[in-house]
Amino acid sequence: MTGLSPHVIRIWERRYGAVTPRRTPTNRRLYSDADIERLRLLRQAVALGHSISRIAALPDEEIMQLVTEPAHDTPRAARVGGDAAKTASGTGQQAASFFVESAFTAIGRLDALALEEVMARASLSLGVLPFLEEVAAPFMDSIGLAWRAGKVRVAQEHMASALVRTFLGDILRNVEPPEGAPDLIAGTPPRQDHELGALMAAVVAASEGWRVTYLGPNVPIEEVCIAAEVRRARAVALSIVFPPDDPHLPRELRQFRKILRRDTAILAGGASAAAYKDVLEPIGAVTLSNLGDLPDALRGVREASSG
Repeated sequence: MTGLSPHVIRIWERRYGAVTPRRTPTNRRLYSDADIERLRLLRQAVALGHSISRIAALPDEEIMQLVTEPAHDTPRAARVGGDAAKTASGTGQQAASFFVESAFTAIGRLDALALEEVMARASLSLGVLPFLEEVAAPFMDSIGLAWRAGKVRVAQEHMASALVRTFLGDILRNVEPPEGAPDLIAGTPPRQDHELGALMAAVVAASEGWRVTYLGPNVPIEEVCIAAEVRRARAVALSIVFPPDDPHLPRELRQFRKILRRDTAILAGGASAAAYKDVLEPIGAVTLSNLGDLPDALRGVREASSG
């Protein structure tokens, strides 16, 4: 009804106080017609380029003015947002490129607020999976390449990583799984310190209706298995990014089938996952070529469990 995803609404609620829904005795949210209309207005204003952090506390009448004011009276931020809206009306890839460029501009100025606004607007405009695949991942890949080439400073790379990690964590925390949602454990195996892929996988799984326990990077195999046992997880998602030739990891991965419940699926992705395919296939793991494969893999796990 609002055109917003649940995680966006909850972030706007908790972080900015955009609306304050009533609660049922079981602590479920109840939104009034006024709440819904306010969220619609806020979505329109953000699409025009206004910052949610700056307009969330405004009364409805002032937000309506921002949405309906003539183009020649709009603030600079709205004109920039208008450019983004025009780009988004072309192709999704054009919109994604615009957001990546805007993120780089924010990083160049070390403007954390601007970068967060770009991430929020991109996730709102594109949806969770396209945002991750076409904005967040390419942006972080480009930041890494630019840092290695000496084109961005260490402070800029660290700020970008920290903010994107926090932003994804906020999405994950604000997705409330449906009643009876299956459990999934996500993280990276030992000596795998690049965690953004695992965090993105956790966000995708949560948006697909799974209850996700995110363990973070560099987790011993035994601990992953214990977490899966405690949560009675139907799936474990591992991100394997670097290195592609860890001599210890094959032996550790083989431990999964010795410890993990047989009905718990293993999903492996990341830049180096294919390098361990000779180990992953014998233990029954599904190797994903990209993040976009994850929703289908998760649906397959659910169908197998119910079949």
